[in-house]
Amino acid sequence: MPRFSVIVPAYQVQAYLHECLESVLTQSYPDLELIAVDDCSPDACGAVIDEFAARDPRVRVVHLPENVGLGRARNAGMERATGDYLVFLDGDDTLTPDALLALADRLKETGDPDVLVYDYARTYWSGEAVRNRAAAELTESGPAPFRLADRPGLLNLLMVAWNKAYRREFVQRAGLAFPPGYYEDTPWTYPALMTAESIATLDRVCVHYRQRRAGCILRTTSERHFDVFDQYDRVFAFVDERPGLERWRPVLFRRMVDHLVTVYTRRDRLPRGARAAFLRRARAHYRRHRTPGAPVPARARVHHTLVRFGLHRTYRTLRQTAALCRGTARLTGRLLRALRRAALRGHYLLQRLLPLRTDQVLFTARAGRGGDPGALESAVRALAPHLRTAWVAPPAHHHTLAPGTRRLVPGTAAHWSALARSAYLVTDTDTEPGLVKRKGQVVVRTQGGTPLGHVGLDLQERPAAARGTDFTRLLEDVDRWDHVVSADRHSTLTWERVYPGRYTTLEYGRPRTDRFHTATASDVTRLRASLGIPEGSVAILYAPARRDYRRTQRRPLDLERVVRRLGPRFVVLARAHHPLDGPLEAASDRVLDVAGHPDAVSLCLASDALVTDFSPLMFDYAVLDRPIVLHADDWEAYAAARGLYFDPRSFPPGAVAGSEDELIDIFASGLWCGARSARLRAAFRDRFCPHDDGRAAERVVRRAVLGQTDLPPVVPLDERRPVPSAAVPLEPPPLAPPPLPPPPRRPAGLLTVTDGG
Repeated sequence: MPRFSVIVPAYQVQAYLHECLESVLTQSYPDLELIAVDDCSPDACGAVIDEFAARDPRVRVVHLPENVGLGRARNAGMERATGDYLVFLDGDDTLTPDALLALADRLKETGDPDVLVYDYARTYWSGEAVRNRAAAELTESGPAPFRLADRPGLLNLLMVAWNKAYRREFVQRAGLAFPPGYYEDTPWTYPALMTAESIATLDRVCVHYRQRRAGCILRTTSERHFDVFDQYDRVFAFVDERPGLERWRPVLFRRMVDHLVTVYTRRDRLPRGARAAFLRRARAHYRRHRTPGAPVPARARVHHTLVRFGLHRTYRTLRQTAALCRGTARLTGRLLRALRRAALRGHYLLQRLLPLRTDQVLFTARAGRGGDPGALESAVRALAPHLRTAWVAPPAHHHTLAPGTRRLVPGTAAHWSALARSAYLVTDTDTEPGLVKRKGQVVVRTQGGTPLGHVGLDLQERPAAARGTDFTRLLEDVDRWDHVVSADRHSTLTWERVYPGRYTTLEYGRPRTDRFHTATASDVTRLRASLGIPEGSVAILYAPARRDYRRTQRRPLDLERVVRRLGPRFVVLARAHHPLDGPLEAASDRVLDVAGHPDAVSLCLASDALVTDFSPLMFDYAVLDRPIVLHADDWEAYAAARGLYFDPRSFPPGAVAGSEDELIDIFASGLWCGARSARLRAAFRDRFCPHDDGRAAERVVRRAVLGQTDLPPVVPLDERRPVPSAAVPLEPPPLAPPPLPPPPRRPAGLLTVTDGG
């Protein structure tokens, strides 16, 4: 008897069915049976299913003689199911990696409940993935299992069958089955949740819900959408037969009205001539099943009123009025924005006629404030107090700016005035379009980090990584630069080739890493406490690079499994490299999502080790002289899409793991902080951190702003003392003693005499 019976009905999904079935059969938890139901599909779905059955004995095939619809196709699959739990999956959706393993673990933790509810993410044809907006209802905090009365908020989730696992014995005992027609999930899901004696939740995305560009069956215009009325009649009949469920009638009534409003208001569902008839029938259902008691949100009361009285003409008038208002607002907004742009352009032209302010330095950074510009501002305030500093940052970042620094909002008149009149411009991002560099202005450009993947003009042959880069504008921006800050010889040679210009390279180190030398142990302790790192824990910073060859980003590691295998002492700080990474699919007190943290330097200081793949953060982290472990299972794919200036595996900063299990073994065995890891890191630091001694920002300011040439000497590598990590040092595994040399051979004929011999 398998643990899971995964039931996949298929009808006209031949383009997606292969990916769907593969996502099930490649699960890391193999104790399953896959029941694929061919609902007499006119395309190649049946042939695809037969091919999978021929190569994997876990696949059981059901060919229906006629098309019966999604609900009855699922019933046919359930009749042949033998697993402990039923899992439904539509033929165009997919299971996420390790989803069944997470389900099995959660079922074991919660004592095999009747129903386990898990999360999903909508995946769009563009590659975007958006997690369920009601994911907060799936929190695993609190007692489990429970009943619906303990967590009624679960009814706010999408009422579908495929975001839950059902104990097969419970389904048989409750007599649950899918009815015919559209919206067949409604009379299945509500009864399942209301009658379940035990329910548990899993706060993890286990299903990718495909949003097809052409839409799904429920987004086709048809009178079959009238089936929704029969489905709710079945739900209320189920409640009427069981007096113990009477308490749920007000909630069901409100959800029914919301559902009917959704069907009525969606323009792609009902034929134009059927909308009035639908609303009349909705009015009859409103009166038949009306059950006061459930609160109705204020914004939904208008819709409820329209359904209650069947006001079709009123609704049509309101919608036309709203559309007219929206159109007028959009046109007005476009005109106002055009006038504002013209006014700012004229203001900038006037400001350029005024003399430069030789005592003003303007800073801009990608993250609002931080990185190299943030370190350079601190150095300017310390070395040149006669200069005034100003920051261009969104209002949300203004509280992070130093006292006395002028705060400018991007795109305002004050911002353009500062661009026109500041003598020094320091930035780590592209300059504003339309900026004209004036005579006497000095532009200092800091880069994002030591280049590992291709950048600049080298991206012309890497369209996946270039992502529509305007190389003409890039070179125009380069022509504005006076100084480029570089960390090492490798960076200098790369920048000057891929960003050709007349600027001067300042190979003085990474200003942002100066904090690694000036921070104290108390600073590290404070940062760890602010992030929620338990005292005495080993904090691993996980920072993967963005995959240019993937439209939808995913984390190569199952972080929950990693910390579970490593034990309670380890904590992972998960830092997404790009917004497409989205929220963590699982969360606990030992996997901390720090994707939204604005300061990577603080995360480095708070951690005890770094796990990364191709991220330039490894070069910054090497300045700290803390362990680094490389992990990637797609070296070749990344190199082909992005291009690499060198293979990090050939010159690594520490241990290298090719799989998740190897990474776990590296930390479990202590190799991550062993002698070999230290030797590799020392060689890496010698090559890529020659100038990072805590005074890089001072050297840049003295040279680019103050015009000095007599700069502070670089502290030798072996004399630097970056702030140590806060975790209790782990003893590396003892090294095997070297073998003893063989005893020397004595010449023949000699007698050796010892004391007492």
